[in-house]
Amino acid sequence: MKIKVKANAKENKVEDKGGDYYLVSVKEKAKDNKANLAVIKLLSKYFKKRVKIVRGLRSKEKVIEF
Repeated sequence: MKIKVKANAKENKVEDKGGDYYLVSVKEKAKDNKANLAVIKLLSKYFKKRVKIVRGLRSKEKVIEF
């Protein structure tokens, strides 16, 4: 599944963008892997499944799997 990440946002939230991808906003900054960890935690809670980033660790566009 494709996601786009907005780091350093005002609030943590997940938005479905019509089935193409999800927009994930996290409060953490994109430094020292903090935003990636926040994305994993937020999406795991949102989907109620374990989530793993499989591509795009250093990019705003990522691919995750359950």
